[in-house]
Amino acid sequence: MKKRWLLTAVVLVASTALLAACGSGSTKNSAKSSGSTSKTLNVAALEGGYGSAPWKQVVKDFESANPGVKVKLTIDKKIESIISPKMKAGDYPDVVHLATGRPDGLTETMIKSKGMEDLSDVKNMTIPGEKKKVSDVLMPGFDGTLATEPYGDGKTYMMPMFYAPTGLFYNKALLKANGWTEPKTFSDLMALGEKAKAKGISLFTYSTTGYMDSLTYSLLADIGGKSFFNKAMSYDHDAWSGKDGTQYFNLVGNLVKQSDKTTVANANNENFRKNQQLILDNKALFMPNGTWVTGEMKDAPRAKGFEWGFMALPGVKADTRYAYTYFEQIWVPKQAKNKALAKKFIAFMYSDKATKDFLKGGAVQPVKNITSQLDAEQKQFYGIYDNGAKVLTGSFQSAKAVEGVNMTDTLFGEITSVTNGTKSISQWQQDVVKAADQLRE
Repeated sequence: MKKRWLLTAVVLVASTALLAACGSGSTKNSAKSSGSTSKTLNVAALEGGYGSAPWKQVVKDFESANPGVKVKLTIDKKIESIISPKMKAGDYPDVVHLATGRPDGLTETMIKSKGMEDLSDVKNMTIPGEKKKVSDVLMPGFDGTLATEPYGDGKTYMMPMFYAPTGLFYNKALLKANGWTEPKTFSDLMALGEKAKAKGISLFTYSTTGYMDSLTYSLLADIGGKSFFNKAMSYDHDAWSGKDGTQYFNLVGNLVKQSDKTTVANANNENFRKNQQLILDNKALFMPNGTWVTGEMKDAPRAKGFEWGFMALPGVKADTRYAYTYFEQIWVPKQAKNKALAKKFIAFMYSDKATKDFLKGGAVQPVKNITSQLDAEQKQFYGIYDNGAKVLTGSFQSAKAVEGVNMTDTLFGEITSVTNGTKSISQWQQDVVKAADQLRE
């Protein structure tokens, strides 16, 4: 499962040992950081599903374009275990490719300790070897959110990397065989559910409740726009308790009640593929997921003629639909020794050369016209924004740790109770409002 989990309170507590080291570097270290003339750039990167080969090629390309510069690349599937001990001892990498939502919570710890360098100027930098600026090539919607500006102060501390759009996955052949069309609105979706029910097919399923995050974020933005989404992500009381918030709970609550009867039992890390299999077996119509699901299920049996379909979440109104996207982040520690060179390296990440290197490994950068370089299946997924869906990024704002309070556990975890009827929609809303109030205060 490649789904990236959001930060939990437990992670925040466990990460406090690093806070002092990240945020309170001595004057001596700071002076050393700003005065270094070293031409060796230390880059630490997470080895994700794309492997290490693309990173190694990008490093070679950067070194070739910058004679005299040596990039020391440290790449590992558990990069935190390698760099965290060194960071505690005051030895920081110059560039870190590590997203939020990891179990160790290192990136969140750096955010809380204000241990990241301001990268706002990177967007105005000319891409090395090209005439375009970084801001010229970035896809609209991938900056200016809490995912890149974690303090909401208009300053960028993390730059967006590899993205993966989310939406509803389904079997195109099943809809075609029954003469059904993609629902454009939530009303259309529920009406289609009645037609499917008559044929013994469930309207909905979800891999685990964690996968309901992308659906939630998209729907919140659809209901009240990005301003409402940002308020909800900042634990605003009225956002979750008011009319728009109530509409969200009612829509999702009634949708999950149309889930296949086996969904709740299998909505866990061990059996989530069984819920995904429901789509391939024509036992459920739709499930929220990300672009990685086709790879996860590539060897699974499927109904005759099965063909993956993908669409943005139906909107409250047909003309406004959002597709939430996960993306990874790259950043520079405040204690880095080569900040100027680090920023130049990050700007290079958006070059045509680096974009193509990453694409060979299956990693898609959020740059304009990237879809023209993709195969047919990838175009269907990554081209969702070319077909009218609006980009949505970001997640919950960093908050203080409150013992026994976890927003994502409450907002998403309680969905199983709503699905099986052990908790009412209104009770679920009350629990979320209470959690938001505790985290905001």
